[in-house]
Amino acid sequence: MSSPSHFSLLVVDDEPDLRTLYELTLLREGYDVETAGSVDDAWLHLKDRTYSALITDMRLPDGTGLDLLRRLEESGRREKAIVITAYGSAENAVEALKAGAYDYLTKPVDLKQFRAVVASALGRAPAASPTVVPSSLPSAQGGGVPASGEPRPVAGLVAPPAPPASQAMGRMAGQSVAMQQVRALVDKVARSMAPVLVNGESGTGKELVARSIHEVSPRAGQPFIAVNCSAIPEHLLEAEFFGYRKGAFTGAADDREGFFQAANGGTLFLDEIGDLPLAMQSKLLRAIQERSVRPVGAVSEQVVNVRLLSATHKDLGAEVQAGRFRQDLYYRLNVIQIRVPPLRERLEDLPAICERVLERISRDAGVWPPPRLTREALAHLSRYSFPGNVRELENLLHRAVAFSGGEDIDVSDLGVLDLAVDLPETSASQVGVIPVSAAPVAPTVAPAPAPAPLPTDLAAYLDEVERDVLERALERYRYNRTAAGASLGLSLRQMRYRMARLGVHVGGEPEAPDTERSDDA
Repeated sequence: MSSPSHFSLLVVDDEPDLRTLYELTLLREGYDVETAGSVDDAWLHLKDRTYSALITDMRLPDGTGLDLLRRLEESGRREKAIVITAYGSAENAVEALKAGAYDYLTKPVDLKQFRAVVASALGRAPAASPTVVPSSLPSAQGGGVPASGEPRPVAGLVAPPAPPASQAMGRMAGQSVAMQQVRALVDKVARSMAPVLVNGESGTGKELVARSIHEVSPRAGQPFIAVNCSAIPEHLLEAEFFGYRKGAFTGAADDREGFFQAANGGTLFLDEIGDLPLAMQSKLLRAIQERSVRPVGAVSEQVVNVRLLSATHKDLGAEVQAGRFRQDLYYRLNVIQIRVPPLRERLEDLPAICERVLERISRDAGVWPPPRLTREALAHLSRYSFPGNVRELENLLHRAVAFSGGEDIDVSDLGVLDLAVDLPETSASQVGVIPVSAAPVAPTVAPAPAPAPLPTDLAAYLDEVERDVLERALERYRYNRTAAGASLGLSLRQMRYRMARLGVHVGGEPEAPDTERSDDA
């Protein structure tokens, strides 16, 4: 790694006192520093030489820091830019990140944070080991395991130094236009500190996209911590995120660090961010704005240097309108959005995905060469809508490998699929191509049915309707409560409550009711 003297910095601020303060702080770190007081003055410096990074105030006498960012972008310059904004000006910070800034700071600038952000931009963040072992966190002791038993992430393990090519990026199979756009966005956003919101249906691979961003970023050698927000009990959220001190509450026998401290220097990925309760959203917003956290029971805050990525299957814009998600937090998280397309929108990638999944299944089982899908089996799969997306395809192929017992997987090994009526019949020669809609059929007009009689017991009638909907959803998603609930707009807790109240059983076992009903159940 280069020594500090090998890095040159340009500081742009129209206030002489602040300019001198920043300059002296950076000189003490051993950097080569030059200063400018306006946009034009800064551009004269930039014409003469190349800098490692540019640090600019947002408001300047002859323009703004965004003007400098646009000039850098138009000229194809490679300097990383750090923008200093006024306190509370979230709009300016978001605008700066969208314009290509590596990171931002708010006034009054904390010099410790200032030095950390500059070091991060220059790739000099200390490669210290994490301050927490994920198994010591509350969630690892039973508090954060999804009730469905599905292998959802609660806390990711520390990532090893990334190889030259991203392993996660390599797992994103397919050459469809949609996936090429996702890869291009991943490569572009990885170079900055801008928060990224990954949006997509359950099972589309949102965590894979987040891991790809981390692995191709300058933080690749630092921790990647994945947190499933929907799997953590509400009363444990603050302790899990920010840690706690000994004696902070009953059972707190030792100090414990939280997810933010575990991800310090690296990336924190918050999966299912839309399931966070409003009270926790306000605390998360403060941690993002201040770049510091206060453990439960502590009197002082700890500065953290974390790249924040988040994901959700919900429409957060609609959640904001409904009052279930804070608007200010939404704008902080949604600086850059990456939409992961569902599998039904990129069926042309199906052969490549199947091949990659079968290779992984065979490698895990120690069997080689991997089995192959026949053309008829591929054609059969291409007519399925895959409501569970790639995760459902993986489960289906695991089962098919177990049943095939040979080198080829035929249609009979796939089991019975609920083929989508809106997907056309696909011949074996068409596999690998997006299906084209069939010719429209003239609708037939059925006679209007006679009106149904009014129910004598409205409450019992509505319970029966709700019970039928739940049972059909569970059957469609092979009794996966998480997927069935998501298709109805329900969280896992809400789904379990309704199943217990209405006596809907899975596998013959009654659903135990939650001790406390969710407010929006």
